[in-house]
Amino acid sequence: MTPGPNNLMLMTSGVKFGFARTAPHLIGVILGFGLMIVLVGLGLNVVFERFPSVLPVMRVVGSVYMLWLALKIALAKPVHARECASRPIGFFGAAAFQWVNPKAWVMVLSMLSTYSGLSDEYVRSVLLIAVLCALITIPCSGAWALFGSSMRQFLGNPRTARLFNFAMATLLAASIVPIFFE
Repeated sequence: MTPGPNNLMLMTSGVKFGFARTAPHLIGVILGFGLMIVLVGLGLNVVFERFPSVLPVMRVVGSVYMLWLALKIALAKPVHARECASRPIGFFGAAAFQWVNPKAWVMVLSMLSTYSGLSDEYVRSVLLIAVLCALITIPCSGAWALFGSSMRQFLGNPRTARLFNFAMATLLAASIVPIFFE
């Protein structure tokens, strides 16, 4: 429910495109994050243990991508002035984003290390964690997308929209700062 990269991008998409057009983005976050938990929990972490230089590269790539998104948000036009060619992030883009989202990595590794050992059946516990996270993400991230779509009319004012876009871009950029202090 915290204002991390996924939720800020969902809210911004809700503002810009409305809830219905943001739904594939939301579903991509939900299923992409769940799949990430399963794959990391069932062994992909071995790849990262063998090739530890991959994680810092992913951290930098993810951070640069989020800064690029923040710049796009900061420079975005008001809702009524958006270009017809503009499209929301789709299902696959949102699902793939989880792999370069530093906050997602921290959450996945923390959850798996904390909760997966509580059961004698490790695979079952990993799957349970993934399902529970997906179920929890529906209302939590869905609320951000709904909040964004409810702000559409309010943000039709160009001045208000510029301030909002700048604030959201700043929050998105700030959300990567803690990653470099871990």
